[in-house]
Amino acid sequence: MRIFRGSRAAVTAIALFAALAVGLAGCSEANPPKRTYTVEELVADPALLADQIAKCRNDPGMLAKTPNCRNVEAADGKSRLERMRKALEG
Repeated sequence: MRIFRGSRAAVTAIALFAALAVGLAGCSEANPPKRTYTVEELVADPALLADQIAKCRNDPGMLAKTPNCRNVEAADGKSRLERMRKALEG
């Protein structure tokens, strides 16, 4: 019993399309981060925060809405507020 009644070319085209779709599904993010840092981790490590800020600002079109870059923005704001508070205290 034949499952496909179409031509061999149609079956091949469907198989290629399915393979392409599966292959592209893994390419949703160009350079996925190795891990997501929390705001507290970033605030506690100024060198890590600076490195992540540089990465996010280097490619905002691809990375701006990623969890790491959102946490970087929050950590940067929190760090700035802490530095201002310390400066005002004297």
